[in-house]
Amino acid sequence: MVASCSIAIGGESGQDSDDGNETVLADVEPAAPPPPVRKESNVPMRALLPGETPPQFILFSFDGVGLTPNWDMFLETADEVDARFTALMTGLYFVADENREVYHAPGHPPGASAIAFGGTNEDVVEQVKFLNKTWYGGHEMGTHYVGHFCAGSGSHGNQWTTADWNQELGQFFNMMTNWQDINGLQGAEPLAFGPDVVKGGRTQCLEGQLDQLIPAWHDNGMTWDSSMPSKVTGLIWPEMIDGIWEFAVPYVYSPAIGGGQTALDYNFWYSFNGAADQPETAPEMGRIVRETYQYMYDRAYYGNRAPLVIANHFNDWNGNSFNPATAEFMGDVCGDPETICATYADVVAWMELQDPALLAEWQALPPVAGTAES
Repeated sequence: MVASCSIAIGGESGQDSDDGNETVLADVEPAAPPPPVRKESNVPMRALLPGETPPQFILFSFDGVGLTPNWDMFLETADEVDARFTALMTGLYFVADENREVYHAPGHPPGASAIAFGGTNEDVVEQVKFLNKTWYGGHEMGTHYVGHFCAGSGSHGNQWTTADWNQELGQFFNMMTNWQDINGLQGAEPLAFGPDVVKGGRTQCLEGQLDQLIPAWHDNGMTWDSSMPSKVTGLIWPEMIDGIWEFAVPYVYSPAIGGGQTALDYNFWYSFNGAADQPETAPEMGRIVRETYQYMYDRAYYGNRAPLVIANHFNDWNGNSFNPATAEFMGDVCGDPETICATYADVVAWMELQDPALLAEWQALPPVAGTAES
């Protein structure tokens, strides 16, 4: 219960007022603190003129966003350089382990999942606090769906129909909206945002067939996606597919590897040592990631200015090989005056402001970072 405080009316507390009457004390509740204010967008929303060079956009996105010190690291780094990133929420993290049967994945029994649920009730409460902190920091909230079923785990994304994807997304939004009731946590700090802010995401293991996914995205009010592996080698501008902006996960040349590489942390790990846990190799793995991202950035910045998609996780894989390297890259490049580390939603809004003819010119530019020379 909030304690009340006493305020003297007509004079100083404990003393008579000027008219000789005894001071009257009134019990009042302290004023509630003002609600937090969300940090504004860092993208200047204006149409460029012919001949103007687009900013170099970088889209940092993190699959899952579960509790880990790496979350703090990226929030702090982003704050230092006025960067924004996209947190792709996994529905399971809104559900405590003991309530797992609330989830029913397409083609699986209730309570089944390929990854862990949210832990204890205390873990779920802490998760929501971090999501709120991220939201108020100006970052975007997207979806990483729910059960993370990939090929080899029974019914999975490449097999799912539009009805299956709608089932999966419906459960995601239910968990996001009703997590307090699901876990019996009605008194906990509420989520600071609603389903209406979720405009895109990334499917598990980059799976899914577009002809089945796109209708489900439209059904759920989405405008962008960043799930599909790139169909070209190198960096290109995103294109709209049936009303959805597709930000493909890039496949680029990596100087550190000496060949092509899908620029996603797990894929770097698999190329390096078959995704074997070898923490002693973390410095070398981090160097490879850092050098590849820098190569991508340099080629785009001095080339076609295609937005960079940096796809990552908060996982401490291989001795936390990937997060410190990615945070270092964020800190180094996001402060450049012609570079904007932005959210997907803001880049979509910016692109839709541009003259379609100019945007088509940028989309027609040849890929960069596809070879050692380009």
